[in-house]
Amino acid sequence: MNNSMILPDLQGQRILITGGLGFIGSNLAHKCVELGAKVTIIDSLDPHSGGNIFNIHDIENSIELIFSDILDFPEISHAITNKDIIFNCAASTSHPFSMREPLIDLDVNGKGVINLLEAAKRYNKGIKFIQIGTSTQLGSLHYTPADELHPEFPNDIYSSNKSVSEKYALIYGKAYNMKVVAVRLSNVFGPRASIMSPEFTFNNYFIGLALQGKDITIFGKGEQIRNLIYINDVVSALILASQSQIAINNVFFVVGDEHLSVAKIAETITKIIGNGRLVFVDWPDDRKVIEIGDAIISNNKAKSIFNWMPEYSFIDGLKKTKEYYDVNLKNYL
Repeated sequence: MNNSMILPDLQGQRILITGGLGFIGSNLAHKCVELGAKVTIIDSLDPHSGGNIFNIHDIENSIELIFSDILDFPEISHAITNKDIIFNCAASTSHPFSMREPLIDLDVNGKGVINLLEAAKRYNKGIKFIQIGTSTQLGSLHYTPADELHPEFPNDIYSSNKSVSEKYALIYGKAYNMKVVAVRLSNVFGPRASIMSPEFTFNNYFIGLALQGKDITIFGKGEQIRNLIYINDVVSALILASQSQIAINNVFFVVGDEHLSVAKIAETITKIIGNGRLVFVDWPDDRKVIEIGDAIISNNKAKSIFNWMPEYSFIDGLKKTKEYYDVNLKNYL
């Protein structure tokens, strides 16, 4: 599929990406550099967040890299000064880990976001603040396709903290006349992901198993429906959101057009990427209690406001992903 999305020129724009060594942040950094932006990355390489220094190996001379934590208020206050845009991609991203270590999750996904917002309010009130959320903020769906007006009753601590931090961002936007956009993502896959642990999205873990020719384990029958989106489509939407005046103080689902069962996702991954088998096992108790069921979500609002469309099918995205890891796999194992 041709990548025909026309993205805005970012020449001269100063962009801060927290969590910029991670999956989403690093891909975003590459595209922002390509579009002419001056990019600064903050990342602590927290092992619970999936960052990888290799993710910037080919742009390291084009960016500023700060090894720090979003809990370090003086550091982020200095970094946020004179920036035009901040993409907050920093997060502790594991649902199961958040249940085992709720206080750590709260620090990163709650207090860390307050730190960034407060730093922006005090030292750079005019910055455009893009807060990254997750579709799992909704919990089990009450109607489908779910949209931005769907109620939020999260099933795990990670999703709950992402929901609360999104509200923090919107409160700061309204109360202090700041420019905030909240973007919720769903099952992003592609190059530069952490593929070695089920803690960092099941789809990228499945890809990692397939790349190694290993079997993919599926809980239950794998009938639950998931939405999938290729990383390039996410990056395009985030950049468009950062340049949209209409988007300010609003919430958007940036999700793909395809909804597939977990079993079908695994089957397709083994077909395109690897030659392992699918192994079906009973649900572990700790995973069953946080399972949300089908996740069927509308992206109509983002399409309408950003003039954006997902351009990669699941299969096209998997082929591009395979191309990347065929060359770079040793840096992710």
